[in-house]
Amino acid sequence: MSDERSCGAERSSPVSTGTGAGLGVTASASATVLRVGERVLLLDVKRRRYLVQLSEGGEFHSHAGYVRHRDIVGCDEGIVVRSTRGAEYTVLRPTLEDFVLEMPRGAQVIYPKDLAPICMLADIAPGARVFESGVGSGALSMTMLRAGAEIVGYELREDFANRAKTNVRSFLGEQALERYHVELRDSYEGIDGAAGEFDRVLLDLPEPWRVVDHAEGVLRAGGILVAYTPSIIQVAQMREVLRGKWIDARTVEVLHRTWHVEGAAVRPDHRMVAHTGFLTVARFLGR
Repeated sequence: MSDERSCGAERSSPVSTGTGAGLGVTASASATVLRVGERVLLLDVKRRRYLVQLSEGGEFHSHAGYVRHRDIVGCDEGIVVRSTRGAEYTVLRPTLEDFVLEMPRGAQVIYPKDLAPICMLADIAPGARVFESGVGSGALSMTMLRAGAEIVGYELREDFANRAKTNVRSFLGEQALERYHVELRDSYEGIDGAAGEFDRVLLDLPEPWRVVDHAEGVLRAGGILVAYTPSIIQVAQMREVLRGKWIDARTVEVLHRTWHVEGAAVRPDHRMVAHTGFLTVARFLGR
């Protein structure tokens, strides 16, 4: 098996990144060769995507044969490798969007089409202190941490909490966990004031309206609350409680439609990602 491009001398001396490397497509990451311990994205000719963690002696297997990890380690992004049955794969570092869609998960994730609007509506910025309830598999957590937020998260299920922390570590690196504190607690029962005041509250829960009173006790004046809910009935109940101390409450739904563009043939794709959830946002006037 051979590569489309030569990787140079580094192929014979790969350097392991260990377990805390992080996967983000950053200036420092893009300037280095692919290393043992990293996850990479393999794209086949049909643009099917496979997330693979590189390891010493590892192999990626599919219906089209297998690719040895050693044929990737030491190469630059964009290398094209061939499987034992001749299938071609382009090798890239995964973006955050790639990782969210392909990462290991327990709970259903919030998809990229909603993650970016949530962070815009919540005005997530470096240093923002965020309370998040319902961390699930960590997709929203990773997006906010990538933007520089500091997060205290409540999660009922230990397996979900562990999965979220593992995904955060895998994509952003060990250092991101210094700004990510997940506790096994029920936000319906309250939010611990000992954690201090928060700038933002993000809720991905079946009954987010049950947390609003608690949020009022820890959210600073001018702070923002965003709730992600699948059902419009949930939205209606949520909006009922966002009164009095709350202002500028609104609800949006994001629809995602791709286009087919091939020469003069230009049209919307036959399928689109329509409803996933409603985003309800409001600002807190203070206690």
